[in-house]
Amino acid sequence: MPELPEVETTRRGLAPLVCGTTIAAVVVRNRALRKPIPRDLARNLTGRRIDALERRGKYLLFRAGDGTLIVHLGMSGRLRVVPANTAPETHDHLDLALANGCIVRLRDPRRFGLVLWQTGDPLKHKLLRDIGPEPFSDAFSAEWLYRETRARSGALKNALMDSHLIAGVGNIYANEALFRAGINPKQPARRIGLARYAVIVDKLRETLAEAIAAGGSSLRDYVNSEGKAGYFQDRFLVYGRADQPCFTCGTPIRGLVLGQRSTFYCPLCQRR
Repeated sequence: MPELPEVETTRRGLAPLVCGTTIAAVVVRNRALRKPIPRDLARNLTGRRIDALERRGKYLLFRAGDGTLIVHLGMSGRLRVVPANTAPETHDHLDLALANGCIVRLRDPRRFGLVLWQTGDPLKHKLLRDIGPEPFSDAFSAEWLYRETRARSGALKNALMDSHLIAGVGNIYANEALFRAGINPKQPARRIGLARYAVIVDKLRETLAEAIAAGGSSLRDYVNSEGKAGYFQDRFLVYGRADQPCFTCGTPIRGLVLGQRSTFYCPLCQRR
């Protein structure tokens, strides 16, 4: 599933091409995503100017006048800009044809993505209103994590992946950030003190920033808006490396399942 770095990379690639441009036409080939694409989407969008393209957690927000197109890429979705004469393929479900001659095309083989239309403030939509602070915002801090985890008996890694606690952090980057912080992902979140949460905040931001600079991680389906793969997967320190030697100490990386998600850690470097 595309996580924060992949969604942010997509946003940065699309924004210069779509912002300030009018939507000339909307083509829906398959409405059957996780929730059906609204039947009136073309009527609501056609002729509107895209004022801004923002991200909230793993959601992309195409601001257009008094409404917003909300897009979630699901498990396998991607948004690409293609020339107007590019023939659609099997899993190309939606086109936004822009007045500048480009097409923003949604491809989603597994169809777990979402395309929604929201009038008024999109941050009040039920899917967005309870999302926690963005990792790079001032609202996200060690004090916030410490305070919000006092009653959490579950594993620390699961807490970091909870969108109500932090926006957009997924499995890959929770694994990688905890390795950098030297903290065991199985530790109960409520047992982590303020000082160690300060390290986690620092390493999480560091990991996400490096991943965004690398264009995200390309596992399975992900490519950016230009159709190019990211390369942060070449820098994984623990994710997907079960039984391989730790780059720091040589101890075999361990793999297990936490919260139904694959988890990887070094038992020596992450003893705390």
